[in-house]
This record gives sequence, C-alpha cells and structure tokens, in this order.
Amino acid sequence: MHERLSFFVRRDSPIHRLNPMTKVVMALSLVLIAFLSPWYWTPLALFLLVIIPLTLLAKVAREYWSFIFKVILPTVAILFLMQALFLPGESKIVFKLFGLEVTELSAQLAFRNVTRIIVMISSFTVLLLSTHPSELMSDLTQRGLPGQFAYVVISSLQIIPQMQAKAQTIISAQRSRGLDTQSSFFRRVSGILPLVGPLVFGSLVEVEERAIAIEARGFTSRHPKTFLHQIPDTSTDKLIRWILAALVLITILLRLWPS
Repeated sequence: MHERLSFFVRRDSPIHRLNPMTKVVMALSLVLIAFLSPWYWTPLALFLLVIIPLTLLAKVAREYWSFIFKVILPTVAILFLMQALFLPGESKIVFKLFGLEVTELSAQLAFRNVTRIIVMISSFTVLLLSTHPSELMSDLTQRGLPGQFAYVVISSLQIIPQMQAKAQTIISAQRSRGLDTQSSFFRRVSGILPLVGPLVFGSLVEVEERAIAIEARGFTSRHPKTFLHQIPDTSTDKLIRWILAALVLITILLRLWPS
C-alpha cells in the first residue's frame, strides 16, 4: 500500500499552480468572511458557490467528499443537534425531543454555526489537498519566516497523515504476527495496546530524528540561505490576494455598519 505522508493530491489544475501563499490567504479569507458576515446564510453560500467549485477546479472533489462523509458530517450532525437543543432562543417551537425544545431561532443559530465550521474545515482541506508541504515551507521561508517556525507549521499539517501511515504499517505488521484486528469489537479493543505502544514510541523516535534533520539542514544558522527551487509568485496571485483582502475588509465594514 502506498503511504501518503501528507494530504496533498498531485493534479494538474489551476489551483495547484497557484502560489502557496495565495491559497493560504484564500483559506483564511473564506473563514473570516464566514465568521464575520452579518448574514446567517453567508457560510452556506460560500460552501455552495466557492468551495465546491474550488474542489472541482482543483480536481480533488473525490478526495474532498470522502473526507467530508467520513469526518466532517458525523461531527457537524452531532454539533447541530446539541446546539439546536441547548442554545437559547425564544421563538416558535419547531419540535421537542426528550423534553427539550428546538425553536426556530436556536435551529437558525445552530445552522449558522455548523455551516461556519464546515467552511473553515473545507477551506483548509482544499488548501492541503492542492498544496505540497515542501512548497508551502519553501514559500514561507522565502518570504522571511524563520525556518523553525515554517517547520512547525508544516509538521502540524503532516502529523495526522503521518500517524495514519505509521498506524497502518504497525497494524499490518501485527496482523502478520497473528494479532486479531478484524473480528469482534471486544477482541479488537484488547488488541489496541499492542498497536498503541509501537505507535507512541515510534513517534518519539521520529521527533529526535526530525531534530537531527533540522540541525543538518542548518535551520539555526544565521547565514543567508539560498533555495534550490524558487516558488513563482505571479501577478495573478498578487491580484487574487488583493481581491480577497478587499472582500474581507468589505465584510468587516458590513459587520460594523449600523443596522
């Protein structure tokens, strides 16, 4: 099985060809607009009119929807139910559940909060699916961000797929030794410890190896650094960033504008 050490999916698309910083600004702008907009339907509009077209344009729709159905939908469904039941709201009662009332206002607030979270997660999911970690790290360091901080950012983005790959390797190794990981629930629970131990200790060893790699690459050196690969930053990228910044500013002004 091919192990993916990042969420990145290699495609030839206009989104992949954008500068990494442009995609970072795009993700942050979508999140800010979703959270700062005075209209509750704005996050849903962003999801339908911006994020879904971006996944199609980036040719990562299949990977995106797989992540949505496996991770995001179960989480936001529970969150919507909890907020709809417990958020205060004195308005028309929609229905009752176990003595708890769901009103129109609480359902509206829960819908707005859930769609905001979907936009936030989806924006960064598209960023990770269309941006190679090494390109993002190179672009950040070329823009003056210290290598140590850039490395922390990239490591944070890679930790989940790396842990998944390591866990899958350990599971395969334990299965080859006769460990039952596919039968009843209780048998699988009893087999967790043989999986967790190697995963935790292997991750600790990786931390030391990464520290050695940082020193070997001269991250702490104060001498000017050169780059083998220059990340292009076209006029189109700069225009997109200015447009996104203007949209965020307009959203802030609309939020502050007296109603």
